[in-house]
Amino acid sequence: MIEASISVGSAEDLVLLLGAKDQHLRQIRGMIPAKISTRDGKVVVQGDEGAVIQATSVLEELRAAIAKQGALDSEQVAQIVHRITGNGSEVSPNAPPIDIRAGRKIRPRTPGQGEYVKAIRSHDLVICVGPAGTGKTYLAVATAVEALRDQSIRKIVLVRPAVEAGESLGFLPGDMQAKINPYLRPLQDALREMIDHEQVRRYMEDDVIEVAPLAYMRGRTLNNAFIIMDEAQNTTVGQMKMFLTRLGEGSKMVVSGDTSQVDLPHHARSGLVDALHRLQGVGGVASVRLTGSDIVRHRLVQDIVRAYEEGPNG
Repeated sequence: MIEASISVGSAEDLVLLLGAKDQHLRQIRGMIPAKISTRDGKVVVQGDEGAVIQATSVLEELRAAIAKQGALDSEQVAQIVHRITGNGSEVSPNAPPIDIRAGRKIRPRTPGQGEYVKAIRSHDLVICVGPAGTGKTYLAVATAVEALRDQSIRKIVLVRPAVEAGESLGFLPGDMQAKINPYLRPLQDALREMIDHEQVRRYMEDDVIEVAPLAYMRGRTLNNAFIIMDEAQNTTVGQMKMFLTRLGEGSKMVVSGDTSQVDLPHHARSGLVDALHRLQGVGGVASVRLTGSDIVRHRLVQDIVRAYEEGPNG
C-alpha cells in the first residue's frame, strides 16, 4: 500500500473538489478502489499503486477543471474518471509509468500507449500516428517533463505547424503572438496539466520551455533538448526535412499527427506521410501507430472515430 496527498487551498476549494455532501468523492470511490480521506487541508489517497495513481490523477484533473470553469456536475466528474481509468479497463501491462513530479505519475493505459512510451525512451526520433484522443501529444509532453525533471535534457521545445482548416496566419486578426496562440494552445494545455502554472511561466521566461510555430525552427540546431512536433500531418515534405534536421547532440524528437486530418492544399504531400515511408529502416528511428482502441478520451470518441472511418450508412 502507498499513500499520496493533494493540498487544497480553502474549505470552499475542498467542497468544490469533493462535491456538495461529498458527491464527487463518492463517485470516485465507486469507480476506483482507493481509500480517499481529508487530513489537515489535504486530500489523502491510500491503496495499491495503480489505484492511487488513478485517483490522484482524477483529483488533479478535477482541480484543474474547477480552476478553469468553477463547480462541476456529476456527468463532468464521471467523464474525467472514465478518461483516467480507461472506462474501467486495466492499466496496460508492463507499461512504464512517467514520473512528472513527486506524488504524480502518468501511466499509459493501453498496450499501444505503453509501446509508444517505450519507443520514446529507447529512440532518438519517434514518429507516432493515430486518431484524436490516443494520447500522442499528452504522453510525449509527459515524457519530456520527466526528462527535464531528471535533468537528462536541459530544454523542452514544443512545435506546431500554423496550418488549420485552410486558414493562413496573414489573414487572422491581431499581432503575431495573437495569431499563433490558437495553434499552440493544445500544447500549452497539456503542459499546464503537469507543471504548476507559475513554474511554466518561469520556465518560459528562462527559455527552459519554448512553445513556438514550426517556422521559428528554421536555421537552428537544438542540443540537449526534448523536441515535440504536434499535428505533423500539416507539414509539407520540405518543412518536415527542415524540422528533423534541427536535431542536435543529446536530444530527442517526437513527431506526432493524424494522417486522416490533413489540412494542406490538395496538391501538397504531407511531410508526416512522406517521413513514415522515407525513414523506414533508419537506425534510431521508431514509428508507432495508435488506433481507435488506444483512445482514452470520452467514451463516445471511439465510436465517433469508428463511424467516420466506416463512412456514412446507406
